[in-house]
Amino acid sequence: MEYQPRKTHAIIDLSALKHNYLSIAALAPKSDTIAVIKANAYGHGVVEVAKSLIELVPAFAVAFIDEAITLRKAGINIPILILEGPLSANDFYIAQQQNFWLILHNEHQLDWLLKLNEPFSRQLWIKVDTGMNRLGFSPDKVADIIASLSTEQQKSLVLCSHLSNADEIDNPKTPKQISILKKLTKQFHCRSSLANSAGVINWPKSHGDYNRSGIAIYGASPVDKKNLTISLKPVMTLQSSIISLRKLAIGDCVGYGETWQATRPSVIATIAIGYADGYPRNAPNGTPVLINGQQAPLAGEVSMDMITVDVTDLDNVQLGDPVELWGKNLRVETIAKHTGTINYELITRVSARVTKIYLL
Repeated sequence: MEYQPRKTHAIIDLSALKHNYLSIAALAPKSDTIAVIKANAYGHGVVEVAKSLIELVPAFAVAFIDEAITLRKAGINIPILILEGPLSANDFYIAQQQNFWLILHNEHQLDWLLKLNEPFSRQLWIKVDTGMNRLGFSPDKVADIIASLSTEQQKSLVLCSHLSNADEIDNPKTPKQISILKKLTKQFHCRSSLANSAGVINWPKSHGDYNRSGIAIYGASPVDKKNLTISLKPVMTLQSSIISLRKLAIGDCVGYGETWQATRPSVIATIAIGYADGYPRNAPNGTPVLINGQQAPLAGEVSMDMITVDVTDLDNVQLGDPVELWGKNLRVETIAKHTGTINYELITRVSARVTKIYLL
């Protein structure tokens, strides 16, 4: 007998991925746009995403060397920027061998570099703390750092920083961050990198020699909808199906803790997805799903493997009907708003037990 797997999938549209990358890159035609594919390409599958984009991008960026090694083992051979930089002195030797670009953001990393037996010849990035106060050297340290590098290392050096409020179009901090980095790159004749996805869209003056785009290439907006100047196509559509339908009388309750109670004769659909799949456990009653193109509200607590939805007002609902949790027809930002989080968190938390289906 042929096995029928659970119909809970993440549909990954690689043509939408390419569209989004080209759209965001076109906003900064004088920059090289690096595709950020850390955290398993924001939950989309890092190897498949990298293979789809490799002909378009100058380099990829990941969080740490382990993620980069995964790409090399999969045959991805273009430069890879390591955003957190080396975590030990040995990482310099790996980066030298594998053509990883390293960001240095603290004195320990700089000391490892200067004590290497052989000079490090891959591209170096120096991270400057322009106000985010997370990683990076103080701007007044940059002169001494550059002076400690070899002439060859200085020639390819990139000064970078990270914008803390780029999604806010009127925030006065962003111009200050831009000004600090621009002053340094002009003073030391270095290449620069500052803009993330929100920076590319909201702050043209933040565009540098390299921009680093993450969330936007996956079709999730990094800015308020009113400020979005390009069309982004959702790359991930999270789908499942109805596995049960039941009628409830007035006063009947649904799920753990009985947080939802029928105030009229109702029909409840149970859907095969839960917090173990990455659907947010804190999704409240009323969070929408799409069934046959119609919105229906969540009814009751999210369980490990299932959610329950009030489909009383929907027409022709049947067992096996497909359900969209977010994606092309129901924006992930909508679910993020209902659950008090951000689109980044939702797409990166889709679990490994959700089968990915790739569309070319």
